[in-house]
Amino acid sequence: MKTRLALLFWFVLILSTVLTLAGADAAQRGARPGQSRAPQARPAQTRSVQVRPRGNQGRIPMAPPARSNPAEPRQAEHLPTGHVNDMPHVNHGQWFGHEQPNDVRFRIDQPFAHGRFARFGPSYRYRVTRIDPNLHRFWFRRSFFDVAEWDWPLCADWCWDCGDDFTVYEDPDHAGWYLLYNIHTGVYVHVQYMGV
Repeated sequence: MKTRLALLFWFVLILSTVLTLAGADAAQRGARPGQSRAPQARPAQTRSVQVRPRGNQGRIPMAPPARSNPAEPRQAEHLPTGHVNDMPHVNHGQWFGHEQPNDVRFRIDQPFAHGRFARFGPSYRYRVTRIDPNLHRFWFRRSFFDVAEWDWPLCADWCWDCGDDFTVYEDPDHAGWYLLYNIHTGVYVHVQYMGV
């Protein structure tokens, strides 16, 4: 009986010490225990711990090039197996499946009506802090974006709250649009910046 009581005492003591230290660590970071703070984007090279991308052979791609021919069709990836992948994605640094520059779905009367999103490109990785699947809308802390209705099926099942998993690019072919790139799937979708 004394052995059981001694074991129970040590177990409770160790458990309370661990919980106390976890609470103090969370308070020091400015968060409640069990909750982490989601930072706004910081340049990728300044992060101390970062999840390695899985898409595009583990590399975040450079910005997509602008196309000079507005009637140029979307480019599909022809795989060695004979299959064709025309879904919007990046593989080996090449952007596939990007819509034609003259696609009428991307015409906006007032491009950048809510302002411009300034921190885009491969140097910035973002964490989604909130998602509204019904409105196809997500937030990076205070800034929010709407996903193009026709692209929503491509990203509806993404893990939106898994960490710093997204990079934003300015769409070189469609004024007023940005490309949200998922660093783990290699897939991108069209989004509009809606402001803060």
